[in-house]
Amino acid sequence: MSFFSNLKDDIAYLKGALRALKMTTPIAKHPTRVFPFVIAELAEKFGDAPALISERERFSYRTLSERANRYARWARQEHLQKGETVCLLMPNRPEYIAAWLGITSAGGVAALINFNLVGPSLAHCIDIVEPKHIVVAAELADVFATARPLLKSSPKVWSHGASPDLPRLDTMIDVLPGHALSETERAKLTIEDRALYIYTSGTTGLPKAANINHYRVMLASCAFAGVMDTKPDDRMYDCLPMYHTTGGVLAIGSVLLNGGSVVIREKFSAREFWDDVVRYDCTLFQYIGELCRYLVNSPPNPNETRHRLRAACGNGLRPDLWDAFQKRFRIPKVLEFYAATEGNVSIFNFEGKPGAVGRVPWFVAHRFPIAVVRFDVDKQQPVRNAEGFCVPCPPNEPGEVIGRIVNDPSKPGNRFEGYAAAGQNESKILRDVFAKGDAWFRTGDLMRKDTRGYFYFVDRVGDTFRWKGENVSTSEVAETINTFPGVEDANVYGVTVVGRDGRAGMAAIVCNGECDLPGLHAHLRSNLPEYARPLFVRIQPKLEMTSTFKQKKGDLVRQGFNPKATTDPIFFSDPQTKSFVRLDVGLYQRIENGDIRL
Repeated sequence: MSFFSNLKDDIAYLKGALRALKMTTPIAKHPTRVFPFVIAELAEKFGDAPALISERERFSYRTLSERANRYARWARQEHLQKGETVCLLMPNRPEYIAAWLGITSAGGVAALINFNLVGPSLAHCIDIVEPKHIVVAAELADVFATARPLLKSSPKVWSHGASPDLPRLDTMIDVLPGHALSETERAKLTIEDRALYIYTSGTTGLPKAANINHYRVMLASCAFAGVMDTKPDDRMYDCLPMYHTTGGVLAIGSVLLNGGSVVIREKFSAREFWDDVVRYDCTLFQYIGELCRYLVNSPPNPNETRHRLRAACGNGLRPDLWDAFQKRFRIPKVLEFYAATEGNVSIFNFEGKPGAVGRVPWFVAHRFPIAVVRFDVDKQQPVRNAEGFCVPCPPNEPGEVIGRIVNDPSKPGNRFEGYAAAGQNESKILRDVFAKGDAWFRTGDLMRKDTRGYFYFVDRVGDTFRWKGENVSTSEVAETINTFPGVEDANVYGVTVVGRDGRAGMAAIVCNGECDLPGLHAHLRSNLPEYARPLFVRIQPKLEMTSTFKQKKGDLVRQGFNPKATTDPIFFSDPQTKSFVRLDVGLYQRIENGDIRL
């Protein structure tokens, strides 16, 4: 890499970082200026300009502020005290934003509930935040009914929309005054006060409710306003779940702060994505990686290159997809980033380097104390040396990414705010890392950092497994499988085999038509070391995903390669024939008995 290439990358990073810094530096200097109050300022400035647009409703800046004021007055009318929680079980729509803005401006905390959950998991998410109220959209009444008998808490339940047996919040809101809140109506808030509970995805267990204070809401909004350099003529397409940070805070706040508008779609649709982008004249869209994979695997759409998008911003765009995604859809700029809702590690790829989640150049490293430490896959813990300290990874060695926790009032972004259930906090903190008494946030993600400081995602902690004494990255194996023609997607995981150490590789795959298993076997032999090649392949009609398109592995791991556990066909990589053969009960038993050498 030439000196001039390095300089070009440094300049691109510096420009982006300075924009973000310009937007975020004032936050700590004005501790009582929280996002709900900023919306009131924006209403004065932009008035009837469009703010939030959907098929269901359109809010100008003035309308959004007035709706939020009505929710704030409802909260005060219900004697909601500062710090008390209101759960929102509502689909994507502008009204959802107005609701949490109003609740938080009154001093309450809005818990943004995943409406795809049912039964025990939904009851768990409600109970752990001990709500005083819960607002249930009428169309989600049946979903809530699966959890209501299981609740340990006793919130007052409101319906948003027609309901036969619940008080209607929407009609109550409509008659309340929408004019600006007086000083006495506003809660005494600072950026240190809690604003939201946003839940982790729960891919490997029940979701955790992350504490999101007003500082973090401002930080997400302001930082990404700078990262994307948003303008009044920008229009963001947002089809991500609004109960998560990316779809519900980042995509919204970053554009509203500078006078643009956000198009909200209730649910992602690959078939209608490009039609929407063109119809609403969008200039930006927010992605997560698997959304991009769905788009690339979709049939051509005439509108996929008729748009006037200037950038796509998001996280999780994998290297095997990056070039195809950007070239096919003619995306001028991809702004990839890495961040955790509850964490203190943020990395940006301002340079558009394919495959990288971002970097931390030397000239800003002091502001963002991030390290990659050697990780023991068997123990699922970072490696310690003879002195008991963690071992930094050399360039290109995968390890767990950690961020130093700095409890400095002037650097609130370096803190770890924790979860509603305080008992869950300690598992995310690594202590005595490089010196006695220091503390670092565990991201739970394995990455490698190259010699130029670019970070590349490798796998989730717990997804990487060991086989034949080697670490196998499920993400890297999946990327190799996905490059084979006819494979639409792959979910790779490790399964236990009786009498064998470690876990054997297995892949659940979805094919576009007939699966060419002989070709896939040859492809894996040519592109992966022997220990990393999946021993078992399960063919599925579709992969199970969370609502944010993260692959679910739990049931697949539990079912393993037992053909009795599923009706999906399973194939075994036979070492004798060097091909995939259909796995039946007899062959399964021979493998479990140790009759076949793996």
